[in-house]
Amino acid sequence: MSIRLKIILVVLPLMITTILLAGVSSAYSARAGITRVAIEALGFKAQELQKYADNQWDLLVANDLAEQPEYLEVTKLAIESYAGSLVRSADELIFAVDRDGQPVMNSGEIELSDPGEIDDLRQRATDVQEGWQEIVVDGELRVGQAFYYGPFDWYVLVTDTSASFYREVDEINTRTYIILGGATLLAVVMLLIFAGILMGPLSRMVTLMNEITETNDLSQRVDVEYKDEIGAMARTFNVMLSELEGAYDQIKGFAFRAVLAQRNERKVRNIFQKYVPKDVIDQVLSNPESALVGENRVLAILFSDIRSFTTISEGFAPDELVKSLNRYFEAMVDIIDAHKGITDKYIGDAIMAFFGAPVKHDNDPLEAVRAALEMQIELRKFNEAHLIEGKPPFKTGIGVNYGVVTVGNIGSEKKMDYTIIGDAVNLGSRLEGLTKEYRQEVIFSESVFRKVKTELPCRLLDKVQVKGKTSGVNIYTAELRLTQRHQKAWGYHHAGLKRYLTQEFREAAKYFAAVKTLLPDDYLADLYLDRCREYIKSPPPSDWNGVAIMTSK
Repeated sequence: MSIRLKIILVVLPLMITTILLAGVSSAYSARAGITRVAIEALGFKAQELQKYADNQWDLLVANDLAEQPEYLEVTKLAIESYAGSLVRSADELIFAVDRDGQPVMNSGEIELSDPGEIDDLRQRATDVQEGWQEIVVDGELRVGQAFYYGPFDWYVLVTDTSASFYREVDEINTRTYIILGGATLLAVVMLLIFAGILMGPLSRMVTLMNEITETNDLSQRVDVEYKDEIGAMARTFNVMLSELEGAYDQIKGFAFRAVLAQRNERKVRNIFQKYVPKDVIDQVLSNPESALVGENRVLAILFSDIRSFTTISEGFAPDELVKSLNRYFEAMVDIIDAHKGITDKYIGDAIMAFFGAPVKHDNDPLEAVRAALEMQIELRKFNEAHLIEGKPPFKTGIGVNYGVVTVGNIGSEKKMDYTIIGDAVNLGSRLEGLTKEYRQEVIFSESVFRKVKTELPCRLLDKVQVKGKTSGVNIYTAELRLTQRHQKAWGYHHAGLKRYLTQEFREAAKYFAAVKTLLPDDYLADLYLDRCREYIKSPPPSDWNGVAIMTSK
């Protein structure tokens, strides 16, 4: 919206409002004044008529003629004649009606044939409604003064047609509206002219700005037309153009060097992104001083390893093995990336990844477990293609842990890796090793379970003491979703574990047998059935806590 239009939209309503208020106020005052005069005129006639009637009646009474009908009739005719003398226009009408609403005196022609009008007059006469009245007579709206004259039991009305009564008022209103319209139109024209004069220099300045923007010709200058704020703006604009013209060459030089720097940065990114995660490159380029600084952070760690890879590799030619591994790694890494993870390194056929650095997320453990489960789903598709090609399938185990690690660029200035180290990393590796022992595709720790238990169906596998640890930890697996049969079996499994850990081995065996019935190929059911049978024959010592001690990695 232009400034000119803004000025008009702001000023015009103020002007129009002022003009309208003044005009309407004048019209209202004129209408009120004329109406008051007209009402007083009709009231004066009513008073005069009432005085005349009183005088005539007094004469009858003074001469003892009030009881003689012929003199009464003459007096009524005299009053009617006097009423006719008070009429000044054809629209005026003075008449009287009796209690039945029938005319008994009038100054002109009157015909009451409408029952509604007669009923209205009868009601007014009965209620003796005096003063200012609005009434319909012969189908025409009239206004006037009314009074009750007792000696003759007349209800008298001194009236004029509404159109005639308000004619002068309507003429004043019409003239007022014409004047208001003319004044408003003149105000708009004057405002447009004023806005044009005021905004002309600004419009020309804007035009010049657009030309400079399109042509990049900073040598142009705007004319200084007035010695006011607009003129000061024009002078300031010319000074700014001079400064910009001088700085333009420097800006072009800076822009050129910036383009070269961006091209070099893109080259660096394209080269190193194959070896270093994108988030790490962003962090290093934005803050080079922190490149060698490590920090302690709580992360989710994922280890994935191909089982019996040495045996599998014997069935491949070297180049085919590399191609298959590359396809496998590409599919797995895409899933890790999709869940905001960082692929740390490849350790032979194993993948090490972490979630939560350099960018931390609220749901890193959940993303890690979902990535692990989706990696197993993707592996099944990968193996289907392998089998079609006559190649042996890959089988993997994935371990996930969540804990405090040291993360950062670790190494020397000549060679470094953005990686993680710490006890939580070692436990993640041990969990991956347990997938062979428990024949599970995915195993994760208690710390992970606490973060994902409300989002995924989880199954407690065992309480184990991995190599290098002195205490037992709960280990779990999960699925993205369960069938009704699996839900029931996992419920039996957890009920059996509860009794197993309290050394109720016979009761526990019943639950594990129920799991076996639902899931005939369930390895855990067989494992715990064997353990229960063994402990039933040879009960464990009194300090037994159910922890399975692992002696290998």
